[in-house]
Amino acid sequence: MKAVIQRVQRASVRAGELEAAIGPGLLVLTGQEVGDTAEACAWAAAKIASLRIFEDADGKMNLGLAEVGGEILVVSQFTLAGSLAKGRRPSFDRAMAPAAARVLFHTFLEQLKAEYPRVKSGFFQEHMEVELINDGPVTFILER
Repeated sequence: MKAVIQRVQRASVRAGELEAAIGPGLLVLTGQEVGDTAEACAWAAAKIASLRIFEDADGKMNLGLAEVGGEILVVSQFTLAGSLAKGRRPSFDRAMAPAAARVLFHTFLEQLKAEYPRVKSGFFQEHMEVELINDGPVTFILER
C-alpha cells in the first residue's frame, strides 16, 4: 500500500455533484497494490492517525491531528501503483484489480475512522477534481 500524505490548510474532492471537503488536516492519496492486505491497511491507518507533523509553539513538528483539531480527507488514487521505470507510458502491473482494491480501500477507511473519527473520503473509481492548499509544504510518502 502506498500513500502520499500532505498537511493541508484545506482540501476538497469533487466528482460531478458529489463533494467532500476538510479544513486544516491531512490529505491522504492512497493506492492499493497487488499483495496488499487488511493488515497493511491497519498499519497504515494507525501510522497516519498518530503522525505528529503539525507545528507546536516552537515551530517543531510535535503535534498530532487530535491536538490541532484536524481532519483527514482520503482519496483513492490507483496511479500511485504505477511504474515509470520503463518506456514513456506508465505500467500498472502492480495495481490491484478494481473490485479487490475497492474492498481494501473501504477497509482502510474504516480502520482509519476507528483510529481517528474525523475522516472524509473521495469517490472510488470516479474521475475527481482534487483541490488543496498544502501547508508548509509538508508531504510524506508512506509505503509498506
